[in-house]
Order: sequence, then C-alpha cells, then structure tokens
Amino acid sequence: MKAILMTVMLLVTAVLLYTSIAEGENGTKAQLGRSGSAMAESIGRLSP
Repeated sequence: MKAILMTVMLLVTAVLLYTSIAEGENGTKAQLGRSGSAMAESIGRLSP
C-alpha cells in the first residue's frame, strides 16, 4: 500500500512540476514562442 501511495505522489509531483515549468506564464513554451517570433521578425527584416 505504501508503494502505491508513494508512486501516486511521485506522479502527481512530476505533473505539477511539468505544468509549472513548461506551461506557466513565463514557462518554456511561452519563452520558445517569444524567441521564435523574434527570430522570424529578424529574418523578415533582412534584405536579400
């Protein structure tokens, strides 16, 4: 029983960490989106 409880708690902790790190307002996904937009603007400003 203790092993099942520990496993469930570990999974919950992993999910909470993922959502706070990757999905948060300043998370990884948001930062990648901002940097991608900035790169696209830089490339768009280049003159051939």
